[in-house]
Amino acid sequence: MNTTSLQASPPGSSPLPTHPAAARGPAHPVGSRIDPAPSQPRARPGPALRPRVGSLLPAATEIVCALGLRDALVGVSHECDWPPSVRGLPVLTRTRLGAHGVTPAQGTSGAIDRDLRELLRSALAVYDLDLEALARAAPEVILTQNLCDVCAVPFAAVEGAARELLPGAKLVCLSPLRLADLWRDIAAVAEALGAPERAVILTQELQGRLAALAARTGRLPRRPRVLTLEWLEPVMVGGTWMPELVKIAGGTALAAEVGQRARTLSREELFKLRPAPDVVVIKPCGFTLERTLAEFDFLRGLLAPLPWPAVRDGEVFVADGNAFFNRPGPRLVESAEILAAVLHGGHFPDLSDRHAQSYVRLARR
Repeated sequence: MNTTSLQASPPGSSPLPTHPAAARGPAHPVGSRIDPAPSQPRARPGPALRPRVGSLLPAATEIVCALGLRDALVGVSHECDWPPSVRGLPVLTRTRLGAHGVTPAQGTSGAIDRDLRELLRSALAVYDLDLEALARAAPEVILTQNLCDVCAVPFAAVEGAARELLPGAKLVCLSPLRLADLWRDIAAVAEALGAPERAVILTQELQGRLAALAARTGRLPRRPRVLTLEWLEPVMVGGTWMPELVKIAGGTALAAEVGQRARTLSREELFKLRPAPDVVVIKPCGFTLERTLAEFDFLRGLLAPLPWPAVRDGEVFVADGNAFFNRPGPRLVESAEILAAVLHGGHFPDLSDRHAQSYVRLARR
């Protein structure tokens, strides 16, 4: 694990964050008429043939691949980057972020947040479907969500496009708020792809790994109080499944409840937070480790004045919020392991070594 001093300068240039995502240029307005492209006749799925799948969510793409059904994918979202085998698949979505002058690559988390809010005030969706690409891909199953209109294409837009272009397509809508919802979503995806037995195997494996980790951390005498942050400006606390992961990793989550969405805290509320955190984990949604460290000066200004044990004792960490924590898919297991390494690294050198490239400590002043 590397250490970055709170007095140091941030690393150099930062890669493009995947959430909020990079703009890919203008998209066809939702609801505009795009005639389906002619396609070659294809056999309907039988016992040995999976339906064609379009995934509009990175987590859904990871679920499909973890089920061993990568070959069923015929299109993915612009944010889908894992596993590497999905890169190069037709891209079915794009973002409007950056349309108001600051691209996600250039902007700070605050600028990105302002751009997003301006889009919402203009009654514009943050993400669009590429209707021509969708028609060409002609998926028979579309994996989408109805949890968050600023995280992916709104469900109503997907439903309308499918009704117009792909009337026979099945929509599988995922809306996870806690780990139990992830197991349900894995089952729903596998059922839609005609492989329910694979969900049983995958879920048992993931649950077994979490249970084994919980057993290891449960033997430790100390459970530090942990504050996880999923956005910087404004400060948003990790909600939904994050308190569950913190508990499994051997900590106690602060300012968050299982199944509740991210809570925004003002600077005054941060100062008054009681109990104060022993450990802070910063993992902004869609930001790689390098992208978050590019906002080092902002982080230093935010944290240095706070009267928290975590700040005093140098227990502040930055982690990869693009690959882990914020995608409700199979890699939530690795996310729990990263948390355990952060909270109890001396007890779990295997986890610290395994995930050394996924987090960094911000040292004391």
